[in-house]
Amino acid sequence: MKTRLFQFNRSAACACYALALASICLGLVCVCVAASPAAAETSTRIRPPPTDVPNSAEGGTEKAVFAGGCFWGVQAVFQHTKGVTSAVSGYAGGTVSDPSYRQVSSGRTGHAESVEVTFDPHLISYGQLLQIFFSVAHDPTELDRQGPDEGAQYRSEIFLTSQAQQNAAKAYIAELEKAHAFSAPIVTRVEPLQAFYPAEAYHQDYATRHPDSPYIVVNDSPKIENLQRLYPELYRERPVLVGDNGR
Repeated sequence: MKTRLFQFNRSAACACYALALASICLGLVCVCVAASPAAAETSTRIRPPPTDVPNSAEGGTEKAVFAGGCFWGVQAVFQHTKGVTSAVSGYAGGTVSDPSYRQVSSGRTGHAESVEVTFDPHLISYGQLLQIFFSVAHDPTELDRQGPDEGAQYRSEIFLTSQAQQNAAKAYIAELEKAHAFSAPIVTRVEPLQAFYPAEAYHQDYATRHPDSPYIVVNDSPKIENLQRLYPELYRERPVLVGDNGR
């Protein structure tokens, strides 16, 4: 289990997107606790999946959708991953069409904060994305929460876009459980993707645009560092940003 460096409700913390409001959340002062290097390096490299999705001979890109807590950090991790051409923060798994952040944060729509990853399967496989998702992007043993963030909207879930992805994801979870890769059971849900809705513009590229935000410094910057440390062959220094695509 990853060490929780400090506790506060990110439903308030996410509202800190406005310029100098990074340390003030809905009227509450958010205190950033200094993190030790040991606490930040809790991730370990895990074996790749036994079953992967075959590369398409036709070329082109494919999509994968992951939910693992705050989408700021998950997006940032995949934006620093080689072979990823786009990573967009948004919402998946709920019952309301095109929901707002406020609606999702209420926990009543059934959505999870998610990231739609577009990738070139000839440069990185779906299995390698799963490897990064489980070991770097989030903690798959936390139920309806990630670190300081609580609620089903922060759950661990893989939204599938094909039968091949389903086979790979379920086989990988079974393999990780069999190998006791984590100190607690994996609680990641796996279900077909019904729809993905991009989040509001102020949530996109958040970790890159607000590197000094206390939330980013404590919770998300270590994820990017762990990606570089554990998978240097898949890490790229310059992230691919939503802003680069004219969004």
